[in-house]
Amino acid sequence: MNTLFLLMAQYEGQAVIPIERVCVDYMNLSVEKFKYKRLHGEIDIPVVRLGANSQKAALGIHIQDLAAYIDKQRKKAIQEQNTLMNRSF
Repeated sequence: MNTLFLLMAQYEGQAVIPIERVCVDYMNLSVEKFKYKRLHGEIDIPVVRLGANSQKAALGIHIQDLAAYIDKQRKKAIQEQNTLMNRSF
């Protein structure tokens, strides 16, 4: 299954998803907590500033970056599970 295509369906083809929606849908964090974790290297995902080049510009995450982040998190989870179950591949 392709994560990018599923996200395209979920977000109706939007290229950039508002950060508020991503935080609610996938991070289970407030926007402020998400920004804090991202700035401190706990979350590795690019954030796009939309509109004017100012502090008040809307923030979002490109759908390809979100798909890559989800796939990366899944890969880490599979590796952790394999370690836990003493599997080696």
